[in-house]
Amino acid sequence: MRSMERASASPSTTSQRPHTHEMVVVHRVFRRESALLPRLVRAVPDGATARAAEVGAHLAEYMEGLRHHHTVEDETIWPLLRERAADEELVARMEEQHTGIDTCSAMVADHALQWQRTADRTAGQQLALALDEHRTALFEHLDDEERLVLPLVAQHLTVTEWDAVGRRGMEGIPKEKLLIALGALLEDATPQEHAYFLGRAPFIGRLLWKAVGRRQYAASCRVLRAPLSELDGGPGR
Repeated sequence: MRSMERASASPSTTSQRPHTHEMVVVHRVFRRESALLPRLVRAVPDGATARAAEVGAHLAEYMEGLRHHHTVEDETIWPLLRERAADEELVARMEEQHTGIDTCSAMVADHALQWQRTADRTAGQQLALALDEHRTALFEHLDDEERLVLPLVAQHLTVTEWDAVGRRGMEGIPKEKLLIALGALLEDATPQEHAYFLGRAPFIGRLLWKAVGRRQYAASCRVLRAPLSELDGGPGR
């Protein structure tokens, strides 16, 4: 698993510039989960504390993943761009957006704590509304980052520096969650993206994914999203 972690974090070394599309795929996970979370909260029956705990645990993992993702950007990407790209206004804008998302996330955490105690319908609606606000702020930031920042990253960061960003990002994933994280990346991946990310893993990593990880991820999604499947009459998306 350690060799799989190292390979998954490594961008292609055949290019002279960073393969920044990796970040787009990572962002896709945050986009998907931030859209699912308010729906999951609203689908919890009034007083169903066990189910609220399940959704709350997923919410906590999502929030921790996003927090780590932004910390890595704050500590690695922004300082390099501030030094080399000479676009202080854009970097300041990214930092301000992170601060705004942090504020929304703190509101979500407060509402989540209250809701998980009782799974009260009113508290759940307040949490869902806070998650809606969080998603709006997040999408604005991700759109700006992909449109404005990633081209500067490709121009001003080396492949080695981008590789270091990837390693720092992987540090936030517990070892036992690596296959789940890979499944989250691959869920909405195109065939080309799917091949790229699996291609970063060594042979044993690909075997683990095919033998264990794929089913493990599918099972976790079924359990988490089952109420949405019932509401939609189809897959819980």
